[in-house]
Amino acid sequence: MAVFVALAALLVLATFAWVLHPLWRQRPLPALAAIAALAIATGLLYRLVGTPAALDPAQREMPKTMDEAITRLEAELQRDPNQVDGLRLLARAYLQQEQPAKARDTYARAVKLAPDDADLLTEAAEASALADADRRFDDGAVAMLRNALRVQPMHQRARWFLGVALRQRGEHAQAASTWEPLLASVDPKAAAALRPQIEAARKDAGLPPLPAQAPAPAPAGALSVSLKIDPSLSARMPNASVFIIARVPGGPPMPVAAEKHALRDVPATITLDDSDSPMPTQKLSALKEVEVFARLSASGDATRQQGDLESKPVRVALPASQAVELVLGQP
Repeated sequence: MAVFVALAALLVLATFAWVLHPLWRQRPLPALAAIAALAIATGLLYRLVGTPAALDPAQREMPKTMDEAITRLEAELQRDPNQVDGLRLLARAYLQQEQPAKARDTYARAVKLAPDDADLLTEAAEASALADADRRFDDGAVAMLRNALRVQPMHQRARWFLGVALRQRGEHAQAASTWEPLLASVDPKAAAALRPQIEAARKDAGLPPLPAQAPAPAPAGALSVSLKIDPSLSARMPNASVFIIARVPGGPPMPVAAEKHALRDVPATITLDDSDSPMPTQKLSALKEVEVFARLSASGDATRQQGDLESKPVRVALPASQAVELVLGQP
């Protein structure tokens, strides 16, 4: 049963992540919240109707609210309090309902049953900090984070939270040394965001800056696009969006790579690569030629709408050694 539940959870998260991929690329935090909320709701639904107990006519009525679903799960855990997965699910639901103290206490019960689960320990430590008025990690939370790293030394969230906890305590050198191994393991964008945090911790500790960072190599098959725009368009449409699109010349309209950016961020140089492909079976790096253009969308919708403005398309042979220049409106 535990294996089935774990596989089911992975499938749910993978499905939600795929469905919410466009939102994830442009607004990762709202996308993460949406995935978490959907996963919690699905888990609660399974706990309530995905077991033989649901055959009981008294249990057939679906809960009408999240609060009602939580109440039923609480009752189930009173009957069988040693369900780690159930406790974890309930704690996540409490967090979703902005009840961090209940989440902290429920995670504490789960940790007693599974003291060497690095993910669970990290979630429990985070819930403990969320329940604190000052969002501080107490001694118990720090101990859980250290235990998580004992079990899984490169657990990224545990390392991040432990570094935060150490910074809160004024242990800046230890915070920097806790975070530094993450630079080699997280994706380049996350590393770029983390590096200033490490530099600040090292400065507060009286340590020299990190060694100069070597330029990151471009991903295989990456295409650089230099986008310019008529300044008058920016003034007239400050909240518009720009889509940079690459597609097969003479092929279907579905892009092989696309990125969305706010008009206020243009002019800019954008890099398209395989991570920008909406279709896993069609990769930019596998093509010998693409057609690239930019679309100005007042609605922010990726689908072309009446009134949208497009740049002149440029056909590019791949791999391209120079940036493609695109212009929206008159230069």
